[in-house]
Amino acid sequence: MDTKVEKTPSIDAAYLHEFVGIVDQAAERLRRISDADAARKPAPGKWSRKEIIGHLIDSAANNHVRFVRAQFLDGLVFAGYEQDKWVAIVNYQSRPWQELVALWQLYNHHIAHIMATADPSAVDRPQTSHNFDDIAFKPVPRDQPSTLGYFMRDYVDHLEHHLRQIL
Repeated sequence: MDTKVEKTPSIDAAYLHEFVGIVDQAAERLRRISDADAARKPAPGKWSRKEIIGHLIDSAANNHVRFVRAQFLDGLVFAGYEQDKWVAIVNYQSRPWQELVALWQLYNHHIAHIMATADPSAVDRPQTSHNFDDIAFKPVPRDQPSTLGYFMRDYVDHLEHHLRQIL
């Protein structure tokens, strides 16, 4: 087994400041999109902007739980979630765009707070038990140790990916 650990520095104040800045700047731009434009699907079977922001809200909800639990449980094995079903069941298409943007922005401020107050030893501790090969945006092979810090940064990478789709 390869014992190399993905070298990811702790989630520091500069990184968190940048993350919150990305969220706030994006929210400002997102608020300029009309409700009708946010509901428009780019193609059949593709998510609208409302559904993408909804997916990011679902991601925040799932990762909120993961980031907290990882600090008091051994290992980094987390339940996945069926993102298409979540988006359909919540019916983000029927929600007002401005409310979705506000919820997304505030939830990510909360995620930044969780990251800022996380125990550094939990964030940086290499874990051999994880399922990042299955649930991470940028997968890590199951036989390669990883950290909660890696997974937190992966969350932000995933968020930025979807913001590029929307904006």
